[in-house]
Amino acid sequence: MKKTFVLAALAAGLATSGCATVMNGTNTDYATNTDPTGADIVFLGGPSCTTPCELELRRKDDTRVDIVKEGYEPVYVLIQSRLGGSTFGNILLGGGIGAAIDGGNGASNRLHPRPLMVKLAPLGSGEPALLLDEHGEVISTVDEHNDEVRADVAKTIGHELAEYTPEEDDVAGE
Repeated sequence: MKKTFVLAALAAGLATSGCATVMNGTNTDYATNTDPTGADIVFLGGPSCTTPCELELRRKDDTRVDIVKEGYEPVYVLIQSRLGGSTFGNILLGGGIGAAIDGGNGASNRLHPRPLMVKLAPLGSGEPALLLDEHGEVISTVDEHNDEVRADVAKTIGHELAEYTPEEDDVAGE
């Protein structure tokens, strides 16, 4: 009898709550670093720190990070909230209820890039700022990354902050 009750309670819990919400929460620790260190980082909406640093961010929110250090070109990075793999597990195990909960609160999302590591360009050098992976290897230029996610991130933070100008065919709804 106890075993049946425990299994029923477990099944009810899984059906009424998102798995990612339980496992991940709706926020995530977000590490930032720059080469060289000591850059001022300001996230859209106000959180700020000096690199290297770590802040807690909401998983479901796209954002913009402005980076400034004396002697280096100022740069910004668009952070995209992407759907994570736990959504598919929710659909398979929870019949979609968990996926709907996690989708609504963003618990199944992951911020990209994460961690944020940027090699800054010396002022006047003409070099681009580079986006690095957690091992310090170059992923792309910051501009290439921003161009890749700009249209999507602009939907949530706004065209002006994402520096996004829709092409004529986008405006026409094509």
